[in-house]
Amino acid sequence: MTATTDGSTGALPPRAASASEPHDTIPQAAGSVGIQDAAARATQRATDFLLSRQDAEGWWKGDLETNVTMDAEDLLLRQFLGIQDEKTTRAAGLFIRGEQRADGTWATFYGGPGDLSATIEAYVALRLAGDGPDEPHMAKASAWIRERGGIASARVFTRIWLALFGWWKWDDLPELPPELIYFPKWMPLNIYDFGCWARQTIVPLTVVSAKRPVRPAPFPLDELHADANDPNPAKPLAPMVSWDGLFQRLDVALHTYRKVAPRRLRKAAMNTAARWIIERQENDGCWGGIQPPAVYSVIALYLLGYDLEHPVMREGLASLDRFAVWRDDGARMIEACQSPVWDTCLATIALADAGVPADHPQLVRAADWMLGEEIVRPGDWAVKRPQLPPGGWAFEFHNDNYPDIDDTAEVVLALRRVKHHDPERLDNAIRRGVRWNLGMQSKDGGWGAFDVDNTSPFPNRLPFCDFGEVIDPPSADVTAHVVEMLAFEGLSHDPRTRRGIQWLLSAQEANGSWFGRWGVNYVYGTGSVVPALVAAGLPASHPAIRRAVTWLETVQNDDGGWGEDLRSYPEAAEWSGKGASTASQTGWALLALLAAGERESKAVERGIEWLAQTQRPDGSWDEPYFTGTGFPWDFSINYHLYRQVFPLTALGRYVNGEPLVEVKGG
Repeated sequence: MTATTDGSTGALPPRAASASEPHDTIPQAAGSVGIQDAAARATQRATDFLLSRQDAEGWWKGDLETNVTMDAEDLLLRQFLGIQDEKTTRAAGLFIRGEQRADGTWATFYGGPGDLSATIEAYVALRLAGDGPDEPHMAKASAWIRERGGIASARVFTRIWLALFGWWKWDDLPELPPELIYFPKWMPLNIYDFGCWARQTIVPLTVVSAKRPVRPAPFPLDELHADANDPNPAKPLAPMVSWDGLFQRLDVALHTYRKVAPRRLRKAAMNTAARWIIERQENDGCWGGIQPPAVYSVIALYLLGYDLEHPVMREGLASLDRFAVWRDDGARMIEACQSPVWDTCLATIALADAGVPADHPQLVRAADWMLGEEIVRPGDWAVKRPQLPPGGWAFEFHNDNYPDIDDTAEVVLALRRVKHHDPERLDNAIRRGVRWNLGMQSKDGGWGAFDVDNTSPFPNRLPFCDFGEVIDPPSADVTAHVVEMLAFEGLSHDPRTRRGIQWLLSAQEANGSWFGRWGVNYVYGTGSVVPALVAAGLPASHPAIRRAVTWLETVQNDDGGWGEDLRSYPEAAEWSGKGASTASQTGWALLALLAAGERESKAVERGIEWLAQTQRPDGSWDEPYFTGTGFPWDFSINYHLYRQVFPLTALGRYVNGEPLVEVKGG
């Protein structure tokens, strides 16, 4: 079962209009009925809307929209395995075609610039779907690709996909030896130096790199090479004294090692990698609850002799089908991941803060479902914390190997807002979650998303790792959520909480904002940190909080909302806090200002008025913009439920006041 753009169950409706485009608004303008009344009306409508989107089992899940590389790689996988079918191919082609921009390119986020790798993958997918290279939309895309260096200038992952069909030479790709699986955890570049998402991808790709398979290409791609005489041009090496130069020469050495690698050792390494992969397959057949590792795991196991009817393969392929969202127009969109735990805890917090009674049956159902999702067995995190008892929550339906710190903190905050019929069960689950989160604190006092002290500088230097962030260091938004949770659990004065607070204070930017790792960007970071610091006991008059308030007031848009473009990641000075107003980012800014005691300020009133005026008649908001991230800038996400939960949380706290921090006694 999949969810729609607005979080309901069914097919994906057409893309919503931008907040800056004409759309229906609620009949009463905020000024005509008073800001308080407008806020109360908007809160009630948003509450009704969100309650109506809950699944009967108790969870919420909005679509998780990324970019067309997910859809293109799904078609390439099917071509590689020989399992393509006309219906799927046609539906994927319809979706990919519909995402093409006027200049012939594909972007990785709404309103963003054309992206070379995404455009290449989308073009190849449309060739698989039957589009000819001479058709106008295809010719425009290929011309743009050639102008920007062709396939040779694409990221490594794109060229790996092309190498599977002989459209690129394996010799011209970075080497990734399967013997990496044997590196002990104290050794640089061992697999646990990588973030969990990269680790799950790299291990199967070591098998693919070792096997170097080539399937017959269904057509040539000469039109995508900038240099027809040399389709695989060699890139010059960086100076040897630089990090890039050092790791490029390491890659040259690995290519040499490949020629002399002992066959028995290589075979044993690939078999060990296969066991590692299979041991981490989830109950639903997926790996890590995310699409990319699942795709590469299926390919790796297939290359090692697992046929498509093997239970591991059969369940793995079935899991990939569950990432598909079928639209009413017949198009098929692939989600990179699914976010039911995250969406459910955020929805529970929003509804509770909006005034839904703590014993409301739908909140109780949500709590029941979340309690059933608790992970009570060790995962890869235990490599660095072998003595820490388990107890946490993951992001997805099934991902027991990788609970994450952010979800665990927010689930605890959500559960504390529910009056449950089995308080002992709820308290025990919360206690385990708090203990696990405390045990996952990094040595610098902050918290990463999945692992402890995942800060090695080396993985990002590898020529292979050009696809986005591959390590998981502490971030302000995750650390803030943990600190806020600990404060609500009566642990504000615990030394570990105080270290987290100090980490946050030291991470504040000079302009008063905080960097947002998992949400866009400084608005998200600031909207996460300020409520946490206030909950932990910092007064609203604290200089760090006053600087944050000043920054938020400075970047508020003329229309009263807040927005921030993804370009704030590579170009912070120019884009920090700047972008079209969105419901989710306006919600984040308001959460910070309300926590800082600014309820009566003009900035808050204008923000609340913007939310009330842009709310749709059904209680929802439009938001085509991407306000979430997988990797900052490199992989962006539009969480379709963000536009509902964060505005409602902000409206609820404006109407009902900030949630009280009740001491739980630790």
